[in-house]
Amino acid sequence: MEVWNSTLGSGFILEGILNDSRFPELLCATITVLYVLALTSNGLLLLLITMDVKLHVPMYLLLRQLSLLDLLLTSVIAPKAIMDFLRGDNTISFGGCALQMLLELMLGSAEDILVAFMAYDRYVAICHPLNYTTIMNPRVLWFMVMTTWIVASLSAIIYTSYTMHYPFCKSRLVKHLFCEIPPLLKLACADTSRFELMVYLIGVMFLIAPLAAILVSYMLILCTVLRMPSKEGRKKALLTCSSHLTVVTIYYGPASFIYVLPISFHNPKQDNIFSFFYTVVTPALNPLIYSLRNKEVMGALRRVLGKYILPSHSST
Repeated sequence: MEVWNSTLGSGFILEGILNDSRFPELLCATITVLYVLALTSNGLLLLLITMDVKLHVPMYLLLRQLSLLDLLLTSVIAPKAIMDFLRGDNTISFGGCALQMLLELMLGSAEDILVAFMAYDRYVAICHPLNYTTIMNPRVLWFMVMTTWIVASLSAIIYTSYTMHYPFCKSRLVKHLFCEIPPLLKLACADTSRFELMVYLIGVMFLIAPLAAILVSYMLILCTVLRMPSKEGRKKALLTCSSHLTVVTIYYGPASFIYVLPISFHNPKQDNIFSFFYTVVTPALNPLIYSLRNKEVMGALRRVLGKYILPSHSST
């Protein structure tokens, strides 16, 4: 099979969910709305947690990292998809494809790890409330944050460099919303079976292992909650846990399908839908599910508005 030069002066054509849709204009408008929602909700959450001292506790500091990851992740995917559709040009350079893959893998892997740390934080808060401040001290919190970014960055570099080193066949058509491992490997002219096995093993490590830790944490939380004497305490704990588990389900489900299921079982249309869900839909929903209906966050919003916005209006 003839190989085309996939390094300098070459690129790919992304044919994603917008190209397969029967109503591409409506879908493009939906992606735009979800992107704006993700920017505003995650941006607002970042601002509130940064400015309000009462939210400077481990749960909200970890949530601030999640909002940052969501904001960056959707910004790697959505703007290019929208602009490509509006311009009618779906091309992406070889270097641009590599960069997009690197950033998506780094931010996605970081979210996998961070959500597991957040589940552990809730486990300590509910099951060991008297020792919470001792266990979740600033040193532990920074360890969690640094581990999340370092491990995710290293794995993304390995994934991307190995994927992009393959020679690609004459077809430049990537049947996907963005540059991701499974659709690119289908264009490779070399044997990718060993790398597919590595993708599977690392996928299990980054998705199934954290998911197992999350489920164990919430099982222990549930056992503790059911023994709580206070009905109000049980209600608050269950509400928090249900929000977290909703986020886990809508993120880990699609991501597990992409990176744990063997590549030979992948279908372009299904891959497009799942990838769209965890890179565009989930970042828009996370802030709403996690905390914008949370009393502490709404209280922080009122305090910030009262301190910085309302006085300036009253003075004018």
